[in-house]
Amino acid sequence: MYDYDLVVIGSGPSGRRAAIQAAKLGRSVLVVEKGRRVGGVSVHTGTIPSKTLRETVLNLSGWRERGFYGRSYRVKQDIAASDLMARLHKTLDHEVEVLEHQFARNGVRTARGEARFVDPHTVEILAESGEPRRCSAAFFLIACGTRPFRPDYVPFDGMTVFDSDEIVELPRLPRSLTVIGAGVIGVEYATIFSALDVAVTLVEPRPTFLDFIDKEIIEEFTHDLRDRNVALRLGSPVTSIERREGGVLCKLGDGRSVATEMLLFAAGRMGATDSLNLESAGLATDHRNRIAVEPKTLQTAVPHIYAAGDVIGFPSLASTSMEQGRVAACHAFGLEPPPPPEFFPYGIYSVPEISTVGMNEEEVRKRGIHYECGIARFRETSRGHIMGLETGMMKLIFSIKTRRLLGAHIVGEGATELIHIGQAVLNLKGTIDYFIENSFNYPTLAEAYKIAGLDAWNRLSRA
Repeated sequence: MYDYDLVVIGSGPSGRRAAIQAAKLGRSVLVVEKGRRVGGVSVHTGTIPSKTLRETVLNLSGWRERGFYGRSYRVKQDIAASDLMARLHKTLDHEVEVLEHQFARNGVRTARGEARFVDPHTVEILAESGEPRRCSAAFFLIACGTRPFRPDYVPFDGMTVFDSDEIVELPRLPRSLTVIGAGVIGVEYATIFSALDVAVTLVEPRPTFLDFIDKEIIEEFTHDLRDRNVALRLGSPVTSIERREGGVLCKLGDGRSVATEMLLFAAGRMGATDSLNLESAGLATDHRNRIAVEPKTLQTAVPHIYAAGDVIGFPSLASTSMEQGRVAACHAFGLEPPPPPEFFPYGIYSVPEISTVGMNEEEVRKRGIHYECGIARFRETSRGHIMGLETGMMKLIFSIKTRRLLGAHIVGEGATELIHIGQAVLNLKGTIDYFIENSFNYPTLAEAYKIAGLDAWNRLSRA
């Protein structure tokens, strides 16, 4: 009846995983990608570019060695935007090559163009050249991702005022930068440019930022930012942004002004669903152009149409998007995937990194659980001394009644790697005894788990 069993719109993390999963189940799959190359936002303007940029900055700036050699130390004295772009393009080429090989190996077909629904079972693919083509499918997965929110009052020009997609093609490095929006993206870019000794001002209309992270971790992170002279303007909405000779002037609601060479607007993203003609498929979106789905199956209001990834909203992580794509494909073709684990980690690739899994202290209090915390600072570990770390901490939260781990929270070097030990213990319902009784490689930053465990055990014993 149909041209394909599954048509996937978008080739980001959720789209690629769904396509490959369906192909492995022996189904015919077409992936429609409107970009020049497969990979979606994640590969070309989001996750991979920003993390590549971060790693390049930390290497060329000598950031990790400054604990020994001082703040003026640099591996490359004069870092230009071209230095950052060279590594970025090499990494992106590799990612695209790997993805194209995965599609070819699994028999997944691809089509370049913009997809729009004609009816619930048919899409029209509009390519840059050639006649539009139509194809039908038994099932669809909408994995088109998001685009930056671009309000009318922001004078974007791609030279001095950027959105979070444009910043990865920065023409030159500024001496000063304003970042509007202290969400994950804004915080990541603010700290990356700060590591290059760019004078950064971070503006956020709310009085707090990253509210889903444990407050003690944010306090430690904020102290580190202030120590690096990152200016925080919290609780002050932006009233106007003006391009002027030599840079950008940003006026705030509290009467202050911020003048810098460049400005990054990173206050939110919108679902990239504008051109999909969802009405013809019987679908609607919210005020941010996102699509509502049934959480367990990823089905939309039209049962044979699924949606996954950033286009459905929270948590908008590449790791969870991949799993969403796999679950959607399995459900569509009658294969019941195992239930997902209760806890999954968040990673914020700022400088320093932040990663968290499980409940934070505020959530534990709201649930009325009697608890105790253990703290370890990276400078307490031998590996921390070897690496020259002056900052970084780990916080573990345990139930007093059951002794089980409730949450693990880390800020500092390697946080996004270290968190997986906490994730495993949490999902396996492990207790404080695991950290006390087990040996960790020495010297490693993972020793912090034992230090934090012993710290909590001492407090529990006194209690």
